[in-house]
Amino acid sequence: MQTSLARRQQRRLNGGRRRGGGGGRAVAVGLPLFLFGTLAAFAIVAFIGVVGAYAYFSNGLADPAQLSSIVFNQESTIYDRTGTVVLATFGTERRQTVQFSDLPPSVLDATTAIEDHTFWTNAGFDPVGIVSSLLDTLQGNPRGGSTITQQLVRSRLLDPALVADPSRTVERKIKEIIQSIRLTQAFPGVDGKQKIITAYLNQNFYGNNDYGIEAAAQDYFGVSDLSKLTLAQAAILAGIPQSPTAYDLVRNAVTQDGKLVVPQDSAPVLRRNEVLRAMQTYGTPMTDAAGKTYTAADYAEAMQEPVILAPQAVPNWKAPQFVWAVRQQVADEVCGTGVETCPQLEAGGLKIITTLDWRLQQIAEKWVKAAAILPHTANPRAYAKQIGVPYQSWMANLTNKNLHNGALVAIDYQTGQLLAYVGSADYYATNASAKFQPQFDVVGDGWRQVGSAFKPFNYVVGINDKTMTAATMFMDVTTNFGTSANPYIPTDADNLERGPVRMREALEFSLNIPAVKALAYNGVAHVAATAQQFGMVFNPNTPPAGLSLTLGTQEVHPVDFVTAWATLANQGHYLGHTTILRIEGPNGSDVVSPYKTPAGTQVVSPQAAYIITDILAGNTDPKINPFWGAFKLTAANGTRRPATLKTGTNNDARDLNAYGFIAPPTAAERTAGQYALAAGAWNGNSDNSLVSTPQNPLFSIDVTTFVWQGFMEEATKAWKVDQFIQPAGIVTAKVDAYSGMAPGPYTTKTINEIFIAGTQPKQPDNTKVGVQIEQQTNTLWQDGCFGTPVTRGYLNLSNVESSMPTWQAADRAWAARAARGAGVLGGPGPIKTRTAYFYNGAFRPYGSTWGAPFAPTKTCSTVPPPSPSPSGLPSGPPSFPPAAQPRRRPEGLPVGA
Repeated sequence: MQTSLARRQQRRLNGGRRRGGGGGRAVAVGLPLFLFGTLAAFAIVAFIGVVGAYAYFSNGLADPAQLSSIVFNQESTIYDRTGTVVLATFGTERRQTVQFSDLPPSVLDATTAIEDHTFWTNAGFDPVGIVSSLLDTLQGNPRGGSTITQQLVRSRLLDPALVADPSRTVERKIKEIIQSIRLTQAFPGVDGKQKIITAYLNQNFYGNNDYGIEAAAQDYFGVSDLSKLTLAQAAILAGIPQSPTAYDLVRNAVTQDGKLVVPQDSAPVLRRNEVLRAMQTYGTPMTDAAGKTYTAADYAEAMQEPVILAPQAVPNWKAPQFVWAVRQQVADEVCGTGVETCPQLEAGGLKIITTLDWRLQQIAEKWVKAAAILPHTANPRAYAKQIGVPYQSWMANLTNKNLHNGALVAIDYQTGQLLAYVGSADYYATNASAKFQPQFDVVGDGWRQVGSAFKPFNYVVGINDKTMTAATMFMDVTTNFGTSANPYIPTDADNLERGPVRMREALEFSLNIPAVKALAYNGVAHVAATAQQFGMVFNPNTPPAGLSLTLGTQEVHPVDFVTAWATLANQGHYLGHTTILRIEGPNGSDVVSPYKTPAGTQVVSPQAAYIITDILAGNTDPKINPFWGAFKLTAANGTRRPATLKTGTNNDARDLNAYGFIAPPTAAERTAGQYALAAGAWNGNSDNSLVSTPQNPLFSIDVTTFVWQGFMEEATKAWKVDQFIQPAGIVTAKVDAYSGMAPGPYTTKTINEIFIAGTQPKQPDNTKVGVQIEQQTNTLWQDGCFGTPVTRGYLNLSNVESSMPTWQAADRAWAARAARGAGVLGGPGPIKTRTAYFYNGAFRPYGSTWGAPFAPTKTCSTVPPPSPSPSGLPSGPPSFPPAAQPRRRPEGLPVGA
């Protein structure tokens, strides 16, 4: 087989040489000689320039003959933030080098087809490939143009400092090409190409801690003899080195019938099929190890072959999903974002100090297990004691629920440092299933809907733009925000309609309809763009959410969403996030500059961020919010710790979320070990299946809020209690408790609200107007309206939401129902909603009212009916004068209302 393979490769080396014909077309006799001379002069100058550049950039390059003595392995170590707790070591665990004679045709052709289809004929670089990749990059589709030889040179025969320096990319590329040419010259012919590709396949990183093609074949497929690989297996391995993290087979696998299976629509399988197509396009007719020639049918069959992995021996790492995230960031920082492989990382020898706080990580892990694993164990109480959490009723409530996974991420919002990172409930669990894939990193790789936890980022835009305030009134009335043909009719979670509410109330109690109205005013594109400035990265494979964006339907990674919350907590100042503090080389020198808190960017004003923070802080105060207030944080001395909290359950109950943060520490407290701590928790199923049904409902407040509270309270128990710091430019003003406007003549209740200076309301409340009536008395006839005239305030919604005719029509329909009292069903959608006073029957801080009664609608006669005479004779005139004009009275109101 190898003799035949060698002949094929020799033919490839010679394939580009065609014999010239007998004679070309004769050059025109009249060609001007001066043009020929000019072109020749330019050619000479260009030649001299190229030679000079070659000599300049070749200076100091390593001897390419060193390829024969490459040392592959050095151990790298990842530590926690103290540099004392080892999280993981890698670089020497799995690598078996192979000889060229061990490499079957399928592995060679798959590798060259996808990475460098001119490998056997090029001089170390591919000019056409370089130009093609440059054109693609200019057109917005960036891709690499490096040959196999260039990739090997970059890994082993260039100065690591040069490779790691993004400011020297052009210099690195030139030296890379020159060194590739020199390497090809140092190892000429078929034998030289065989040595180059063998070294390349031995040094590649294939994900899952596998170095070299042999280790990858053994680890993923249990194949120690590469000739036993199927065509599909060879192709999928060949595709991994382009992005070992994204195409890692174990990380992309799910459990089916007790086996690890990589889904057909996953990134590595799609990459495999791309490799198979490239083999058909660029490869020559090839045979397998047994001498069989592959056909088009074989390639088609390979594209459908299931990817079933061998049982995995997982490494004994601490915070394993965090370790994977660190590896990716090391690769990005040391070798550049998007490079095919990272030689410095793969060669090892690095000491990586991360941001992880091991104490907080352990706390996070046990609380995630408490929700996802504990309820499904044979003895939940015993398991609670084993992991160190008190067994509580909410855990018992989950024993028969369809919830199997969880995640949590915590960040220091004043530094951008990730402190705890739990990607799934138990990385090393053996009871894996489709719903619980323990090695799947939900935090960094999962696209999840965050539900109502998105609402603060909608409202803060309006406050920052000074088009809204915390006192702005919205009508919480079921409304069709779409069309009759394509309706969009969101309702509140409890299907109640509360009429006039202020922004503060709407956000504290997570009302959906006001949030949708606020987004319509703010503009979807404006809010989406601002959310991305906060740190969110939306799933590019899903369509824009439209008005449902405010309800958290746009998918994000939890690590990016907690970064957005960190930006809000950091007074609207974006810092991003990092997993790494320092990277040292084998000699102790810094490989890249140590992490320093970046300058960041101001997304919204500190004042706007503070007002939203102040609203959300009410959610952990039982005096303000008796529902979410149950999740208050308490310090060791019993003092309530100020903290924000917002939950989110997506519409179809697949993702349960809780996010929030505490007040920042002082400089002295930070020195003592406190953080400006923000955290986000998620619960759901790895396969994105439903966790809640109408028959067995489950919401964030049933699960994830307890996880968040358990982590935050235990993490901060011994810390000093701090208050949120109000920035300059905030003022307090008294407003009508219902309309949020300045108190008017018919205001009955006021509250104090905070504003960005200059945005406090100036106009008196106009949602209540005076109507003259005659006071009803018990001595009147049933239909009489006589008494002493009085003037009272009544609801007047004629100017409310007047710029939105559809909204105002819904408001009028609500008013007609609300005039009959609370609990009246109606609304435009298939789900009928009930009128309700704020908040509901169990909690009415402002009483049984919408701010004022509705105006009377019944007109009374100006002349009273005659009194019946005992003798049957017509009664006489009334004993008091009739009213001068028709009077109106409220219907259904008590006497004196």
